[in-house]
Amino acid sequence: MQNPELIILPVLFLSLFGMVFGISYMRNKENMALIDKGINPRLHRAKLTPRPFISLKFGLLMAGVGLGLLLAFFADQNLVNHRVIGYDGHPYYRDYPQIYLSLIGLFGGLGLVISYLIEKKYWMDEKPLE
Repeated sequence: MQNPELIILPVLFLSLFGMVFGISYMRNKENMALIDKGINPRLHRAKLTPRPFISLKFGLLMAGVGLGLLLAFFADQNLVNHRVIGYDGHPYYRDYPQIYLSLIGLFGGLGLVISYLIEKKYWMDEKPLE
């Protein structure tokens, strides 16, 4: 085959269609099994996923991402040398997106760990071990 790029688009669309079809097919089978047992699927799904700390989790995640972006901006502006001399002797300016990605991931993960510790402390205080 001369152009392997021509096969990427049809394979992408077929994979996407297969994934959506598979998810909807399996959800339908699960719902039918629950109905056969006499269980309402909407009520059953709502009971399976209680999330009392979801606002805390996403709030700390967003705060961590914001803090990571802010620190990455300050590090990018003040700590990194953007002006680089090329091989031909002319200066050019480099960007360092690695700083942004790493600090967003680091502080976002730190926010999730803090959320986990708060939840763990709450559940340990609420339900003491006997």
